[in-house]
Amino acid sequence: MRISLFYASTFGIIGVHLPFFPVWLKAIGVDVSWIGFITAAPSLSRFTVLPFVTATAEHRQILRGTMIALAFVTAAGFAWLGLLRDPLTILIVYAVIACLWTPLSPLTDGYALKGVACYGLDYGRMRLWGSASFVVFALIAGLLFEIIEPQNLIWIIVAMAFLSALVGLGIAPLDTPAASPAHQGRAIGLLRQPLFLAIIGSSALIQGSHAAYYVFSSITWQNAGFGGFAIAALWSIGVAAEIVVFAISPRFTLSPQVLVLIGAASGVLRWVITAQEPRIEVLAVVQLMHGLTFGITQVGTVALIVRSVPHHVIASAQGYMVATQGATTSLTMICSGLIYAWAGEGVYYAMAVMAFAGGLVMAFARKRLDTHHAVTG
Repeated sequence: MRISLFYASTFGIIGVHLPFFPVWLKAIGVDVSWIGFITAAPSLSRFTVLPFVTATAEHRQILRGTMIALAFVTAAGFAWLGLLRDPLTILIVYAVIACLWTPLSPLTDGYALKGVACYGLDYGRMRLWGSASFVVFALIAGLLFEIIEPQNLIWIIVAMAFLSALVGLGIAPLDTPAASPAHQGRAIGLLRQPLFLAIIGSSALIQGSHAAYYVFSSITWQNAGFGGFAIAALWSIGVAAEIVVFAISPRFTLSPQVLVLIGAASGVLRWVITAQEPRIEVLAVVQLMHGLTFGITQVGTVALIVRSVPHHVIASAQGYMVATQGATTSLTMICSGLIYAWAGEGVYYAMAVMAFAGGLVMAFARKRLDTHHAVTG
């Protein structure tokens, strides 16, 4: 219950941040090309600082303390960011915040997956509270968008960040033995295993294909005349579908590899349709596919990690996966900004190609993963 509450509070931040942070940047006068670079900062931090933070926290068995400390410092960082207006300064400060904020997700997942491995807990049902919170706070932010100036949206993010930090104080310490130095060596050894690389590579391509959606969907919808509540509702429809996927995930009988392939195929279809600049009614239906493009990909990837990675390096494995996603997504966000300035919604065709590539990686690795799990299972 405590980790579910922490998921809820941390995803509450994301529920406000993802739809409205680019809108805030635009409202304070940041150019669209700068927005692409600024919003890429969290993804860049995922493959630079993040793996070291997750590996160190796991090696020293201080997951809980690290999560709480990072939550408080992140909240203070967003408060500082709200006072800035120069694009270069915003980029620098936001990059620092990203280095502190982005490790929270893999650390929380690592903490939760240790419960899955040791006690048979259900990852999907813990994680769905994060998605549910995303919907609630995105809708709240959408309503506030109608009554406050866009340049003040940052303070909603600040309030949510401090709430999350306070909730983090309630996380219970993990009852696990201290790791030996050899364990860290084994964690690094994951990067020499082709099957592990295939898992995180496929996930990075499919999840990275959401980059243009994360950065430019709200701006595009705002330009199309949609109000703040309509924008939040479109985001929330997608996350509601994601919640359903997490809730019913224990009933899935398909292999994790097939789940990832379904996510890839859904990504190709979703982004091709989105590139057509559909009406809001069609967009609402297409947003339901987020449950497949993101949710089912996440469920499949996590299941593959739990089945393929030793318990004592699960958090590190999660860190490597998020780092790979960060490298892919950051490059995609930067390129998306350039493509969007030139081709507008045509950027989603590039996202469809990425999702297809992720499916190919998993398709090639599928038989070897089946064999590996048959032997180790």
